Amino acid sequence: MSATPTPADRFTFGLWTIGWNAQDPFGGATRGPINTVEAVHKLSELGAYGMTFHDDDLFPFEATEAERRTAIDDLKKACDDTGMVIPMVTTNTFSHPVFKDGGVTSNDRGVRRFTLRKIMRNLDLAAELGAKTFVMWGGREGAEYDFSKDIRVALERYREAANFLGQYATDQGYDIKFAIEPKPNEPRGDILLPTIGHAMAFIETLDKPEMVGLNPEVGHEQMAGLNFTAGIAQALDAGKLFHIDLNGQRGIKYDQDLVFGHGDLQNAFALVDLLENGGPNGTEAYSGPRHFDYKPSRTEDINGVWESAAANMRMYLLLKERAAAFRADPEVQEAMQAAKQDQLAQTTLADGETASDLKADQSAFENFDSGSYFDGNGFGFVRLQQLAAEHLMGAR
Repeated sequence: MSATPTPADRFTFGLWTIGWNAQDPFGGATRGPINTVEAVHKLSELGAYGMTFHDDDLFPFEATEAERRTAIDDLKKACDDTGMVIPMVTTNTFSHPVFKDGGVTSNDRGVRRFTLRKIMRNLDLAAELGAKTFVMWGGREGAEYDFSKDIRVALERYREAANFLGQYATDQGYDIKFAIEPKPNEPRGDILLPTIGHAMAFIETLDKPEMVGLNPEVGHEQMAGLNFTAGIAQALDAGKLFHIDLNGQRGIKYDQDLVFGHGDLQNAFALVDLLENGGPNGTEAYSGPRHFDYKPSRTEDINGVWESAAANMRMYLLLKERAAAFRADPEVQEAMQAAKQDQLAQTTLADGETASDLKADQSAFENFDSGSYFDGNGFGFVRLQQLAAEHLMGAR
């Protein structure tokens, strides 16, 4: 297996990632702006499949219609010249001062109406470019103060917006689905729909829940102290993994947006194994783009930007290679058997078994040797994890 990326790997990058000028709350920019056309060509040279963007990444918030059209046409030509695609588009409803109390949940009704118009215009653009996924990250949809808004009413406004936009896409005949991106905090003190579980519950209250799924991000779930791979497994189980954001995070702190694998490496290994080998009979579990939402470190110049972009793809492919070796190892297969994973795949109740049948089965309770689990009947999970770590380290 080669660690050299190709478009077949479906690696994509946000224009805001490679284009980040490295400004943070404590210091100014350390890099200048990046040209969109050059970015498309360079990503293509590195082996990427596509690029994504917010509207404000492609043209300034205050851009005229002519300026906006020129930027769009330049992007389309660059994609035509390179074969790159735009599989996902999203809208910036968090940077401009008008969004200081959010967009679709702002207390100000005029701001909410402005936000819907901005999103509608970008939905039109997404359809024009052939994007199939429209990500909704509500970075400013939240609060710092408990009495600043009624959260139940804010969620109703969120629901109203999601229902309206879903109906708009349907009425326009757009082949687009929506993906909510959860995050617990930053930039708001508390953000609505903070985790995968919150977002999944919210989706089921929508008029068209089939049109809405998730775009989970590694760092966002780990900021909440959650296991990202476990969350992805639940999203896959619900059929709601519409898109995914890959990056690195080291613990519960600010959103670091490190290169993928440069944070919790063991969890990244488990994630790649799940995405690549977690489907029925060991097949691919997720077929969408492998999207990198990271930020090149503030310490890097433009050469470091492209080196970090390449590092994301290489890390994924190396982990994919290690995961394949792990799954093929006979000792690993034996350890999984010893861990009773085959039993977990069996239904607890037999086909057609009733509550009366279970009560009548004395081997299930009266004669079951529960005492044998004291100082016995271990599961061997540590051994299995050690085998995974050794494969990850290239020791096997």
